[in-house]
Amino acid sequence: MEILEIKALIKESVREVLREERLMLCQVLMPYVSDEEQTNIEAEFGSPSDYNNDEFIDMTHWVKHGGQISQAGN
Repeated sequence: MEILEIKALIKESVREVLREERLMLCQVLMPYVSDEEQTNIEAEFGSPSDYNNDEFIDMTHWVKHGGQISQAGN
């Protein structure tokens, strides 16, 4: 293997590990919600499928790349 191939392999491996670690961190930080509590939340706020799509902000770019959140139509 050439040096550039080894560097690319290492770089991709590090990215993969960081992605896995970030997902595990998200799981650890996400609070547990019991079935009863979830039922209460849904009774008070409804389901996301009931909401108007205009009320949401697509944060995909921000999650992947960081930076400012862009709203549709801006």
